[in-house]
Amino acid sequence: MTDLAQMDSVSRAAEIHPSSIIADGARIGHGVKVGPWCSVGPDVVIEDGAHLIANVIIDGRTRIGPGVVCYPFTTIGLAPQDLKYRGEPTRCIIGARTVVREHVTIHRGTATGSGVTRVGDDCLIMANSHIAHDCTLGNGVIIVNNVVMGGHVTIGDQARIMGAAALHQFVRIGHAALVGGVCGVEADVIPYGSVLGNRARLVGLHWIWLKRNGVRPDEMHRLRRAFRALYPRAMDDEKAAFSHRLAGVRAEYGDEAKVAEILEFIEAPSHRGLVRVAGGGAASIESDGV
Repeated sequence: MTDLAQMDSVSRAAEIHPSSIIADGARIGHGVKVGPWCSVGPDVVIEDGAHLIANVIIDGRTRIGPGVVCYPFTTIGLAPQDLKYRGEPTRCIIGARTVVREHVTIHRGTATGSGVTRVGDDCLIMANSHIAHDCTLGNGVIIVNNVVMGGHVTIGDQARIMGAAALHQFVRIGHAALVGGVCGVEADVIPYGSVLGNRARLVGLHWIWLKRNGVRPDEMHRLRRAFRALYPRAMDDEKAAFSHRLAGVRAEYGDEAKVAEILEFIEAPSHRGLVRVAGGGAASIESDGV
């Protein structure tokens, strides 16, 4: 991350199109390219090698990481869509090498929330998506076209959110989870979980991601057994029995790192509870995640 104390207001090595407006006070790093008709506010920091292609608006106390690429008609760091917001100096941070495609909107945080909206490194935010105030996205997250999310959503590293999904405010999406297209997600999705449906239901684990990321067959086998123990195919009294199943999985599979991660996620504080399993128990589908 660039040392702000060593940054000029506008680096001499930056390329700024004459039609763009860079406000006094903005800090523009080495090798930054700002194309035509962009607007950069006075409290914005754009780190080395970032590229605003054209018609990009960045405002507020916003920091754009090194190597970030913003496509036309994106807006980053504008005021949140929250009636309680009164102009407090909240922030927006975009991590290194993240790509923000056309017509994406990313709003800064609120004083009543965390105060910062944060997108991690190496993310891909596809066209027409909206990242609301106080959301936190981990590293390597992919958000497909037309995804919308309410405020305070948390998305773990490597998660995939497919096209036109809608995430309720305060929802948590776990590490490497997969949210299917056109899902309405009203509750938390466990790490490596896969959810589908008009109102999202847990249908299995994100097996394709696990395979592509070097999980050994023996690990896959134990992870599958742990998942089926937590979410058996037939559950007569799901709510009453879940705590017993949780304890059983912890005793038998708790030494597996990915199982322990799922259990920790389940037991963490939650505003929304967990996404319900699909009717008749969880189907162990092989989902073609991105």
